[in-house]
Amino acid sequence: MKKDFLTLLDLTPQELAGLLQRSREMKQSPDPGHCPLLGKSVGLLFEKASTRTRVSFEVGIHQLGGQSIFLSPRDVHLSRGEPLHDTARVLSRYLSALVVRTFSQETVQILAKEADIPVVNALTGLTHPCQALADLFTIQENTDQLKGTRIAYLGDGNNVANSLITGCSMMGLDLVLACPDGYDPDKGYLENGRRLASRSGGSVQVVRDPTAAVSGARFLYTDVWTSMGQEDEARKRRRDLAPYQLNTELLSSASEDAMVLHCLPAHRGEEITDEIMEHPRSIILDQAENRLHTQKALMEWLLS
Repeated sequence: MKKDFLTLLDLTPQELAGLLQRSREMKQSPDPGHCPLLGKSVGLLFEKASTRTRVSFEVGIHQLGGQSIFLSPRDVHLSRGEPLHDTARVLSRYLSALVVRTFSQETVQILAKEADIPVVNALTGLTHPCQALADLFTIQENTDQLKGTRIAYLGDGNNVANSLITGCSMMGLDLVLACPDGYDPDKGYLENGRRLASRSGGSVQVVRDPTAAVSGARFLYTDVWTSMGQEDEARKRRRDLAPYQLNTELLSSASEDAMVLHCLPAHRGEEITDEIMEHPRSIILDQAENRLHTQKALMEWLLS
């Protein structure tokens, strides 16, 4: 039976823990002779622009012995009205897996339903599970244990926040999201996250006060205030989210050894200051690198 990765809920907590462990092994002891994707071709169907996601997948697939084929909207007939189910069925005849970066969660769900090959959600407007894998791995690298670690997420309750809720809840972390009214994460993801947290020993809460959110937090996380497709709302978003900027004052209110996360790209001077981006306790570049290692572990799991 084929496996898909559309949200973190496609994994059990045990499988998620296993992927994090495998990511650590791949990062610490790379084996150039380990080629589980040898002879396999993976399509990258990207309707949204990308730096880290595209490069990390292409490099990771190559390092595992496979071949990646990049497909932009102008390269395929989806832009000319070909039905998704036709595209999924045809690509299944050529490829070993399909990685999709698109606007709608429904798109990846339809592709996964119709395809005979694994489909990976590399970002939608609702979720970003590949980012959450790297986030959890980065946190794990910098703390004694995941369970019970306090994470403060600041700003817009977007797709990154939704997937972070699921991942933290599955692994027993304490997640506090500080969002202004009207910018909360998806209600369904919040409710499900709280159910998962009740079983794992973690917690999920949404607050309005960013200072209260970071109090005692071991990791502070933020993301852009205006995502792709929201450009018309940029001025209002900057005004509403300004009190949630990750800056020196907020960092000083967290644990004395608190570390800084950002999934990138960053709008320096908006959601995060230059000083915090370059702070000695910023592990943002490690977090970006870890996309490579966690996605290699994921592709190995899906295709081996």
